[in-house]
Amino acid sequence: MDRNHRAMAMRPHVLVVGGTDSSGGAGVTRDVATLAAFGVAACPAITAVTAQTHRDVRHVEAMSADLIRRQMDAASEANPIGVVKIGMLGHSEAIRAVASFLEDHRDIPAVLDPVLVSSSGGRLTDEAAIDDLRDCLMPLCNLVTPNLPELACLLGEPEAKSASAAERQGRAFLKQGCRAVLVKGGHAVGGAATDVLFRHDSKPVRFSAPRLNGSLRGTGCMLASAIAAGLASGESLENSIRSAKAYVFDRIAEASTM
Repeated sequence: MDRNHRAMAMRPHVLVVGGTDSSGGAGVTRDVATLAAFGVAACPAITAVTAQTHRDVRHVEAMSADLIRRQMDAASEANPIGVVKIGMLGHSEAIRAVASFLEDHRDIPAVLDPVLVSSSGGRLTDEAAIDDLRDCLMPLCNLVTPNLPELACLLGEPEAKSASAAERQGRAFLKQGCRAVLVKGGHAVGGAATDVLFRHDSKPVRFSAPRLNGSLRGTGCMLASAIAAGLASGESLENSIRSAKAYVFDRIAEASTM
């Protein structure tokens, strides 16, 4: 093994499972860039190729479940995977393929960003897959990071319009089998954007930052990937979330000044 290969083998690696975004605004492109910013190597397993702009989703070409699993297996054989970060899956077969990998690698923690609809409004997960996402995959993940619309969709309820309603939904979601859930407050209102971490037998932990006027696509991808980077580097879950939220805040602030 030459020096470059030895250096790569020593770096933390995150297996990124998700779709491409031809606009570069979200998906695996965001994941890889975020992980690189934290000094973490990315091993991608592509679930779908999409044709997107910043305004709409024009086409989605899903990968087969067999190909998704083969990519994940090859990545884990080639590199020491510290964390699996999961984004867009799209269909039930893909969800089951990822779940089967996690069942076979229960020593590898997983962070799931349940991508249901793109920031530009295009649906990226079919209705039939939502039950499989909730019932088959989420119990195998160490952390799930829904925003308020995603949380409501997964629960089959109206979107929470208050902090107390969001907390009730977060607790209810945790009872469905998740190990931990981070309810993101970006879609809420108020001067602060507050994310709340719910875990069994622990009080909720809040992570707040001033709400910025600007917006940026792919912030969900960035947050989940930054959390995965922290976990892969040996940080605690709370410290990983704290660092990830600060990173996303800085990226939105930078975009607001352009």
